[in-house]
Amino acid sequence: MTATPAADSTDPHANDANPYGGGDPYADYRGGDFPFTSLVDLADRRFGAGVIAANDEFFAERENLLKPGPAVFDPEHFGHKGKIMDGWETRRRRGADGDHPFPTDDEHDWALIRLAAPGVIRGVIVDTAHFRGNYPQQITLEATALPGSPSPEDLLADDVKWEELVPRTPVRGHAANGFEVTVERRFTHLRLKQHPDGGIARLRVYGEVVPDPEWLDVLGTLDLASVMHGGTVEDASDRFYSSPTQIIQPDLSRKMDDGWENRRRRVRGTNDWVRFRLAAQGEIRAVEIDTAYLKGNSAGWAALHGCDGTPDDEASWFEILPRTKLQPDTPHRFALPRRVTATHVRLDVFPDGGLARLRLHGDLTEAGRAGLVSRFDELSG
Repeated sequence: MTATPAADSTDPHANDANPYGGGDPYADYRGGDFPFTSLVDLADRRFGAGVIAANDEFFAERENLLKPGPAVFDPEHFGHKGKIMDGWETRRRRGADGDHPFPTDDEHDWALIRLAAPGVIRGVIVDTAHFRGNYPQQITLEATALPGSPSPEDLLADDVKWEELVPRTPVRGHAANGFEVTVERRFTHLRLKQHPDGGIARLRVYGEVVPDPEWLDVLGTLDLASVMHGGTVEDASDRFYSSPTQIIQPDLSRKMDDGWENRRRRVRGTNDWVRFRLAAQGEIRAVEIDTAYLKGNSAGWAALHGCDGTPDDEASWFEILPRTKLQPDTPHRFALPRRVTATHVRLDVFPDGGLARLRLHGDLTEAGRAGLVSRFDELSG
């Protein structure tokens, strides 16, 4: 686990941000460049994640933690409980009496988060945007894995084992606090603690989905490329405007930047591309390529190639879909003349341009399912 540098653990006020001075509230925001943000956000509310309980949310609701987009700040927005913040904020903790006004060292506030899909967590961002002097002094993040749809009472039971992903660590105010996670296990729920109290604007949890093979069996036909089934982006020619991971998200695109868009390509004879690793070896029967909301900047043509197990060997790639003309702001559906067995797929666009979504409909092979079962068992132990 690697924490963002510059969080000071010696001076309780060293991590404060300056009071808001007017103008752009993000002008002095302390961001960061974290390599794990290219992965899917396992706590994305749009895919089914939720904050299912918190011990306190006096000033601001727990649900704000998982809202998409950056936190919004309105300096004039007050309610009957005080300043209204776009995040999760608890009341100030107090000690036992006037001689002991501060809370004890072990007192803290907590929130329980259900991930949108179980998976291995590679990194998290605890974002304290706009919480300048009212952010928590330290945070802890723990994780567990329970089957089904457990209630808050189930998760808080004495026999539930929680594993520490981020130990008690100082965070900075009005900043993106990033933490790399190296625990190789499949998790379904998180417990975020703030010591002793305060406010957190957003929580992002980046990782790789590890689906339950029995659930995929029930589904039968599935999108083999979807991040919710374990598909991932391995590489891409360009990530200038947005991440290519967005084109294998399970929902529909809502606006132009909710897909993959590259910069304008100026070198003739070249093109942009994305390489995907499928959930497991599968047989592809149909392809969907959607250019929703991309009108003057959609890809002009697209082609699809696959390989079965050897992506680094260029000779092993074969054609799935020939170079095909695309229309702007349009879903395109292609029924393949025969099933295609693959573990990886490369999407080429010519010469450049954006795509909203890619779907690869099919089912797992016996070898693909066996590989998923093995990984599931290994990460669930």
